[in-house]
Amino acid sequence: MTQTQNDAVPDAAIDILTLPKISLHDHLDGGLRPATILELAAGIGHELPASDAASLGAWFRESADSGSLERYLETFDHTIAVMQTREGLIRVAREFVEDLALDGVVYAEVRWAPEQHTQQGLTLDEAVEAVQEGLEAGAAAAIATGRVIQVGQLITAMRHADRGQEIAELAVRHRDRGAVGFDIAGAENGFLPSRFADAFTFLAGEQFPVTVHAGEAAGLESIQDALVAGRALRLGHGVRIAEDIEIEESEDEEVADGEEVGIANLGRIASWVRDRGIPLELCPSSNLQTGAIGAFGDTIDAHPFDLLYQLGFKVTVNTDNRLMSGVTLTGEFELLVETFGYDLGDLLEFTLNAVDAAFLPLEDREALAQYVAESFDAAARQASA
Repeated sequence: MTQTQNDAVPDAAIDILTLPKISLHDHLDGGLRPATILELAAGIGHELPASDAASLGAWFRESADSGSLERYLETFDHTIAVMQTREGLIRVAREFVEDLALDGVVYAEVRWAPEQHTQQGLTLDEAVEAVQEGLEAGAAAAIATGRVIQVGQLITAMRHADRGQEIAELAVRHRDRGAVGFDIAGAENGFLPSRFADAFTFLAGEQFPVTVHAGEAAGLESIQDALVAGRALRLGHGVRIAEDIEIEESEDEEVADGEEVGIANLGRIASWVRDRGIPLELCPSSNLQTGAIGAFGDTIDAHPFDLLYQLGFKVTVNTDNRLMSGVTLTGEFELLVETFGYDLGDLLEFTLNAVDAAFLPLEDREALAQYVAESFDAAARQASA
């Protein structure tokens, strides 16, 4: 992996919170503050499983730890319920950005499904406009405190519904008003991306970027379909691409850094993803909680993140749902450092991978990459002083 002058820096001296971060996979309805849920729920008469913020937050985390994606998704019934009005959407979006900025995020793509937020009479366009207003208010509030953040919307269609074309057209309508990409989410098993083949063809014709949830609850078939029918430029999670990698122990029993050397044999799908630099939106804690890494183990050190990184896949670090998983992006970086022993140079590479994968114009990505690299260098110099 990339080696930089940062490698010699004592990592304990680096405050990861202060490093600039890129968030590519973070759900709006999975990042609410418990106190906000309580207030909004009281206003609409929605019953919650807990009556105070601490207990409610604990309930979400415990539900997410069930090991089942289906159980994990049930928690969204409560967050979506309080996101049905213009005021609710604006507040949630504003606080979402404020929390990201406090976590050191400088660029974020926020994904959410407008079709789930029209129960109280909002149109799809009104919902998108409300979220955009909240995102912009949150960015302005962050900038007023001296922080830097830019946010775009990933307009998402639900896999089990039949509104793919409608939502794709919605995304394109808002492409110059906050929408930067398209996604499909929800129950992955039994709902291949090819279900929305016409929508993906439309988006390709409009040159509108697409990321697809694949390789989380379902395996290689889902990933392949995301690449073929979905024309995915990124894979949402994509962690189960590791199931297309076979590790053979080396017969000569060579060792490197005290570990046996193995030979990695990549299948066709894994080779395609790796060789073409298709980014993986990995979410370490969430992948463990939902059972996405079940084929590899049931502890975080079994996560194939490091395997994929060492083999040259374009890995990025994400949170998925900060409320449900009880995480921050800073915390996910710290978890990876603790688990796999990464140094500042590794964290820089993960961050630059995310910059390169962002749905931004080339010039903007180049400027963002320069800002990130300079910030990491400054952190390294300060730690060495």
